[in-house]
Amino acid sequence: MGIKPSYIKRLGQELIVERPERFGRDFKENKLGVSENAIIGSKKVRNRVAGYITRKHNTGKKS
Repeated sequence: MGIKPSYIKRLGQELIVERPERFGRDFKENKLGVSENAIIGSKKVRNRVAGYITRKHNTGKKS
């Protein structure tokens, strides 16, 4: 899909650092976690952040 915007990466990284136990390899669970732990008005942005977090967990990258 291309390069993710910096605000998606920044928010995803902040959520991973703040609540590492809440996020894992499952996209649907990560969507719920993002909804519970961040105030995001757009479903599209929420899904992009959840997808970023899922991808980080699945590839093993934490930075």
